[in-house]
Amino acid sequence: MKPRSDYEHSLWRRLVRFVDGETLEDVEKRAEELQEKSAKSQVEADIRSEQILEEEEDEEDKDNREEKENRKRELEKAHEKEAAAMLEKYKNWPKEHGVKIFGRLYAVMAVVLCLIIIVTLLVTVSYLPEFGQPDNPNNNEVVRRYNADGLEETGATNAVAGMILDYRAFDTLGESHVLFVAACCVMILLRLELTKDGKPTDKKRASEENDRLYEPKNDKILQGSAKILVPVIILFGIYVILNGHLSPGGGFSGGAIIGAGLILYLNAFGFEKTTRIMNRKNYAVISVVPLLFYAMAKGYSFFTGANHLESGIPKGTPGAILSAGLILPLNICVGIVVACTMYNFYTLFRKGGM
Repeated sequence: MKPRSDYEHSLWRRLVRFVDGETLEDVEKRAEELQEKSAKSQVEADIRSEQILEEEEDEEDKDNREEKENRKRELEKAHEKEAAAMLEKYKNWPKEHGVKIFGRLYAVMAVVLCLIIIVTLLVTVSYLPEFGQPDNPNNNEVVRRYNADGLEETGATNAVAGMILDYRAFDTLGESHVLFVAACCVMILLRLELTKDGKPTDKKRASEENDRLYEPKNDKILQGSAKILVPVIILFGIYVILNGHLSPGGGFSGGAIIGAGLILYLNAFGFEKTTRIMNRKNYAVISVVPLLFYAMAKGYSFFTGANHLESGIPKGTPGAILSAGLILPLNICVGIVVACTMYNFYTLFRKGGM
């Protein structure tokens, strides 16, 4: 049964209001208050329900976070255990298996490299002309040019020196650089470094202690012989270098003789006296400066020759000591590099440095 919409205006309701002493305005005002109170109660109920939901969600999130953190801790512990097991398993792997594998791989690569070199050489030889053919290198115009015009064009009475230090000077420059690069490689592999504060490392001290076994023990015979032989050897090496453009000799042979003299002096008198002259700093300067001079001098010579320009370098009188243009100073450069390289090799193999 639906309530009447005009209940407040009905006869019965007006009678009740008359008995109670109320008016219609009082009823409407009380109805508005009831509605406001009801709406307020509803808002408070909604806020409480939202707070309850938020608290429930926070509790759920807290539980989820704790659960995730516990799961994360378990995973971390599992990873740590797995890493520890892997470390324990492979801790000795380099010593037990790595060295063997590297040795086998090194041997295989060495064999492969040798086979490549052998095949390359055989293929190159297969293209060479047969013996006695007219197009052999000893029958071409280059050899005739060297023999016929070498003295006039180079000013050197030694045709070999004129060929390797004038016509083919870049090849000789490459050979000198090969010696220098070889010395650098040996130095990288064998040199014992100092610490950051300039003090010797344990390896260097041990090497120097071991090298004292080879130091001269006041050997009068060796030292007396060295005092006589070393100046003669070095002077003979200088003679061979300076006369390389006049007679058999030159930078390579003369430098080898001087290097042998330096090694003899070292064995006779020890590192303490030898390093006053031939130390690491002096070696670097003495080796680099001749190579730079060689490269610049021959670069200038080939530039002027390729452009048909006068180089301005006098060839002198053939047979005189000051002749053959740049061949004499180039021989000196090559001799210095060879001598320093021999001495450096010896000191590096002996105790890892100068």
